[in-house]
Amino acid sequence: MQLKKLLMATALSTALIAVAPAQAESVKIKLEPYVTGVNAPLAMVQPTGDDRKFVIEQFGRVRVINAEGELEATPFLDIRNLIVNQFSDFDERGLLGLAFHPEFKSNGKFYVAYSGHLDFDADLGKEFWWDHTNTVAEFTVSSDDPNVANPASMRIITATDWPQFNHNGHWIGFGPDGMLYISMGDGGYANDWGIGHNVTEGNGQDLTTHLGKILRVDVNKSENGKNYAVPSDNPFVGRDDAQPEIWAYGLRNPWRCSFDMEDGKLMCGDVQQNSFEEIDIIEKGGNYGWRMMEGKHCFEYTTPDDHPAACDTAGLIEPVMEYNNCTAQPDGCKGISVTGGYVYRGAVDAWKGKYIFGDWSQSFASMKGQVFVGSPGDDGKWEMSETEVVNMPGDRPYILAFAQDNDGEVYALTSITTGPVGSLDTIYKVVPAE
Repeated sequence: MQLKKLLMATALSTALIAVAPAQAESVKIKLEPYVTGVNAPLAMVQPTGDDRKFVIEQFGRVRVINAEGELEATPFLDIRNLIVNQFSDFDERGLLGLAFHPEFKSNGKFYVAYSGHLDFDADLGKEFWWDHTNTVAEFTVSSDDPNVANPASMRIITATDWPQFNHNGHWIGFGPDGMLYISMGDGGYANDWGIGHNVTEGNGQDLTTHLGKILRVDVNKSENGKNYAVPSDNPFVGRDDAQPEIWAYGLRNPWRCSFDMEDGKLMCGDVQQNSFEEIDIIEKGGNYGWRMMEGKHCFEYTTPDDHPAACDTAGLIEPVMEYNNCTAQPDGCKGISVTGGYVYRGAVDAWKGKYIFGDWSQSFASMKGQVFVGSPGDDGKWEMSETEVVNMPGDRPYILAFAQDNDGEVYALTSITTGPVGSLDTIYKVVPAE
């Protein structure tokens, strides 16, 4: 999914940059098993007014968790035939996102994001050098069985050719405004550089491409031959030098985003390069800095681990939380690839308003998935605290994603492998240790 340092990172620098994010007291939690026997779960969504939950498996299936918390044997949707052949040891492609229409109860419409076979449109350069096409598609529930989708109802919403296998993003979700939001990574490789990347400024800063952006579209309308319309209040509508679907930009690999159930703010974990990881609150028209910045630090793509002391930061929005990446910042590091989470709105009063998120692991060599808690202060600044998982004192599974049910409770979606193989993975409910 979101990991980018494995194959493409440059040699590690020995220079250390001191970072001291605000720290709060450690929170003691348990990871309580909820459902097991799934393949690399990357999202779990509960539609409004529904007692079921739906989980996506990275290799290409959507599964139903019934009201009793049991996994249905028959898949809700199986699109493995549409997904590119995946690497068994590690891959960031697959079935990546799931969202249900706000009127799902009456119209039966839902949306998936997946890495499909490259549609190069007779472009020989793409045929030989590009990797796949990230697609968002609409489906409708079968009229005969509410636990099975109608595969013949498929309608393509967006299809974006992708130069490399990684940095896909492709979380999808409906905002309080009824619009569909899509997170887009910068296209892959490392340092926002290479085939399919803007040489001058990288894709993150290039408003003529969808790569490195958050998109916002209206799936209830169609225009200009597309199965969506561009909302008239998108920030770059009417500009010749920008794609009108763009809501925010300057992102590297926004891996798992969410809307706060209470106030509607959009928060994303944006996976950075070798030195830092960040959490952002996404604002309309916001520029989050990549490839000019890594976290809160100036960035130069030719020397990615040597952060310049100064650069032009005018107009850039800093992350609300940042922590050291163990790849190039071993002192006090907390992980190697951030996993965005959810603002807790469940039954535990002490947790309400806190942002539960995590990191895939501290290294590639062992299973040490991290869970963190972010707390907003009265001054607008956020504090970040680690958690002690009291029922897992040793190695933990890799943290792939988080989920939230209609009651505001939060879940951790995990895997015991680094690749989308097998069906032995588990979804845990995050609960207090007491």
